[in-house]
Amino acid sequence: MTQSFISTKSIPVNERLIMALDVPSIDEAKALVEELGDGVIFYKVGMELFMCGDYFGFIEWLKARGKKVFVDLKFFDVPATVGRAIAALSQKGVDLATIHGNDAIMEAAAANKGDLKVLAVTALTSLDRGDLDDLGFQCDVRELVLSRAKRALAIGCDGIVSSGLEVSMLREELDNKLLVITPGVRPVDNREDDDQKRVVTVEGAFQNGADYIVVGRPIRDAANRKAMAETMQAQIAAQFV
Repeated sequence: MTQSFISTKSIPVNERLIMALDVPSIDEAKALVEELGDGVIFYKVGMELFMCGDYFGFIEWLKARGKKVFVDLKFFDVPATVGRAIAALSQKGVDLATIHGNDAIMEAAAANKGDLKVLAVTALTSLDRGDLDDLGFQCDVRELVLSRAKRALAIGCDGIVSSGLEVSMLREELDNKLLVITPGVRPVDNREDDDQKRVVTVEGAFQNGADYIVVGRPIRDAANRKAMAETMQAQIAAQFV
C-alpha cells in the first residue's frame, strides 16, 4: 500500500478546497461566488480578474461575505519592488499570495509579509520535462521542485505551490514544515485538451500530503456547479475521517 501523507495541520476541512475564479469579469466572479454559496469558503483571484477592473474592491466584497482569499499574481520583479508590493498586499486582508523568483525575491517577500502567508511557486503544473528544457532548466522536475521548496523553507516563506505529483516527495524530505497548495486537481483522469499536464485527483492530492487544493474548470464548467463543489467537498472530507 502506498504511504499516506495526509495533512495534520489545523485547517477546517471545508476550507481545504480553493476555488479558482478564472472568469473574464468581476460580475461573473460575483455571480459564481453567490451560486456556490456556502459550498466554497476559499477563493483564488488571479491575473485574469486583475485585468478586469476593481480587483481590490472585489477582494473586499469576498471578505465581507466571510470568504478567504488567495491572491495568485506570482509576484516577480526587483526584490525591493516585490517587498513593497507584498507589504501593501498584507494590508488588504488577503490570506495567501504567490511569489516567483530567486532567493532575493523570496527574502524580500518574507521580510514584508506580516500576517499574509507567502507561497513560493515551484514549477507550474502546465510545464513538463520538455517545457523545462526549453526554459533552460537542466534538471528533473522533481529535483527542481525539491530545490525550490528547500530554499523557500530556509528563507522564511510559509509554503509552496506544487503539483500533487511531487507532494509526497516533499513530505518525505521536509515533513510538514511548509504549507503545500496543489493546483491542477481533477475529479477524474485528465482530458487530452487540458493544458494542465501534471495533474492528480482529489484523493491523490491529499493522500500525497497537500494541505489545500485549487480547483477551477471542473467546477466552473460543470452543468451544476454547486453540486460539483459539494461533491468535491465530500471527497475531501472523506480523506479526513
